[in-house]
Amino acid sequence: MEQTVVPAHNGSQSVDRALGLLSLVSYFGDAGGALSEIVEQSGLNKPTVRRLLLALIRSGLLEQDARSRRYFLGQEAYVLGTLATRRYGLLQIARDSLGVLSGKTQDTSFLSIQRDHHVVCLHREEGTYPIRTHALQAGYRHPLGVGAGSLAILAALDDDEIEAALSANEPELLKEFPELAPPQIRADITTARERGFSLNPGRILPNSWGVGLAIRYPDGRPAGALSIAAIDSRMQPDRQVELASLMRSEARKIEARLAHLQPANDRPRGLAPKGRSIQPRT
Repeated sequence: MEQTVVPAHNGSQSVDRALGLLSLVSYFGDAGGALSEIVEQSGLNKPTVRRLLLALIRSGLLEQDARSRRYFLGQEAYVLGTLATRRYGLLQIARDSLGVLSGKTQDTSFLSIQRDHHVVCLHREEGTYPIRTHALQAGYRHPLGVGAGSLAILAALDDDEIEAALSANEPELLKEFPELAPPQIRADITTARERGFSLNPGRILPNSWGVGLAIRYPDGRPAGALSIAAIDSRMQPDRQVELASLMRSEARKIEARLAHLQPANDRPRGLAPKGRSIQPRT
């Protein structure tokens, strides 16, 4: 996981840096982030990071565990997130569908959303099948194109947006995911658009496969993605198609609810660029 807090060159520098650290801490999830990890991944020096973290703690947006000294999102972050749910409540809208998917398939389902050139897993819904894959957990953050849900979102973007994301992520991809260099992701995008769903054939963990499908706003921009992960023996080609069909049915329900969440001309700006839908070729 890499997250660089890019400094601004104006009076809002401290605010930008503090908000960048807030986002960075959120990606550590339940494990929390150590000061050394936050310093390393932010690209800021230790005194600056410490000063900004203390300011975020005073605001209630972060808290530090007294025993482990690790940093976590604070109560005020929870309050703000709760207040934003009615306007941007994709998880609330999709939760029932995730339950349906895991209930029908017995496998684990996920909801992911785009953040800049990365994707964050919002929720993991466990299935009942005794052998599970643990490649993705809620709060995990991957570059666009890494994982089935992430690939579904990337494939739903316009080609110029895809190239911008791959260019921005190339250093991280080559370092952290060498088997998913940009040429491989481009090939996976082509296949996803032809099939009508994305497939991760064990590229992150050999025995962990996944299929994904984008969720779209009425104007075509991706709002997020559904995905289902299972061990490779449960991901034969015919079952991939079956799982994609189930996800497509649930995605349509979610999209119908999203259409009533806020007017089509009042979508969140700068979070999910205008894109194209994944449709199978006929």
